[in-house]
Amino acid sequence: MTKDEALLAYTLRLGDNALILGQRLIELVAAGPELEEELANANFALDFIGQARMFYSYAGEIEGKGRCEDDFAFLRDDREFANFLLVEQPNGHFGDVIVRQVLFDSFYGLQLEALTKCKDKRLAEIAVRAGKEICYHLRHTSQWLVRLGDGTAESHARATEALGRLWRYAGEMFAGDEVDIILQSAFDGPDLETIEAQWSLKVAAILDDATLAIPDEKWIIGGGRQGHHSESMGFLVAEMQFLQRAYAGATW
Repeated sequence: MTKDEALLAYTLRLGDNALILGQRLIELVAAGPELEEELANANFALDFIGQARMFYSYAGEIEGKGRCEDDFAFLRDDREFANFLLVEQPNGHFGDVIVRQVLFDSFYGLQLEALTKCKDKRLAEIAVRAGKEICYHLRHTSQWLVRLGDGTAESHARATEALGRLWRYAGEMFAGDEVDIILQSAFDGPDLETIEAQWSLKVAAILDDATLAIPDEKWIIGGGRQGHHSESMGFLVAEMQFLQRAYAGATW
């Protein structure tokens, strides 16, 4: 794999994570527990989709085959997406949503921070902009997790259950492959070992405030970056791509 191929694959992965999580969050419109959270969730979804657009646009430039952001988002099958399994997990109850966001945003914020220092100028510029948004996301969702974990007996139980079920997907974020190795060596990309150590401390502090215990589960469920997704991913992509597939080539 050449360094340009690795840069393309890495950029698409960033776009896929953002798009799929944005799609999951937009499913929650009109389902928030209160008006303020309803507005925050919609804004978070738009932030992720906006980030996906930037990553996909840059991926099209790297690839040089004329594909644009819409092609990457709407004209690929589910097995062509390389997002983490964590971000595609169904919304479930509110505790599921908050736990998923805290686990991913804690990683994503550190990943973007590292990317601001990488040698690829465009990727660094996108990371600076996206990082500011994710910093706010994490502050908001971590406060909610503390509120749930240190709240009523029922909210604590639901947060504990969600954490135990979603924790097994977190390990995939740190399981680097050839793409990560090349990006780090050729572009001074993120060091996943360093990020994992930082993430562990950050998440442990949030969970401690939330009176939640770190799960004993060590089993890593992965494969998302290789296109091996959960069953729910197919339904998500089908809904997301319906209009583009039904009216191929349509423009505003």
